[in-house]
Amino acid sequence: MAYQTFRQEYMQMPVVTRAYTTACVITTLAVQLELVSPFQLYFNPILIIKQYQLWRLVTTFLFFGTVGFNFLFNMIFTYRYCRMLEEGSFRGRTADFVMMFLFGGICQAFTIMLVYVWSRRNPFVRMNFFGLLNFHAPYLPWVLLGFSVLLGNAIWVDLIGMAVGHIYYFIEDVFPNQRGGFKLLHTPQILITLFDGQPHDPDYTPLPEDRPGGFDWGERPPDQQ
Repeated sequence: MAYQTFRQEYMQMPVVTRAYTTACVITTLAVQLELVSPFQLYFNPILIIKQYQLWRLVTTFLFFGTVGFNFLFNMIFTYRYCRMLEEGSFRGRTADFVMMFLFGGICQAFTIMLVYVWSRRNPFVRMNFFGLLNFHAPYLPWVLLGFSVLLGNAIWVDLIGMAVGHIYYFIEDVFPNQRGGFKLLHTPQILITLFDGQPHDPDYTPLPEDRPGGFDWGERPPDQQ
């Protein structure tokens, strides 16, 4: 029964979110079981160019560290905001969502970029972090930055992610809507054919997001706003 419930929930995840989170979990398990070494996964331009270890272009975004609090924290936020973006502003535009992944990958930023873009596209959503802080969504990346510092992580990783997220938000949501503005980032036709070839189902209703870990990290109930 539990397996069937899990499988049903898993299959109801949007395709990009499902593929990415699955790849992250499989990569982490492979390291945990010592099937691969973390040193085989990180981004190294010298090894990529000289020894053609091209997989590092992808695996650097799939490994959040060994199983522990830091891994769970990153996975929860990656899953949550990746899914909310895919089911929200990228609903019916899977190719554009994949294009955003590629943009973040080229700029070497990912998780915090997803959070930043979601937060800017949902400026009026009220957030509650661990029951301690109440704030609007645009402040979420800064709260995560402070929490990351408390965990002892390198601050420049989150700062780069926020910068890349802001660049993406500007060229996608701000500049095209300015006088004389135009769209700068165009999704290649091959991605549109691969991911958006199927007709859109108008009757699809995204599942409501459960707050991960029991914490109120998303929109607050109307009676608490």
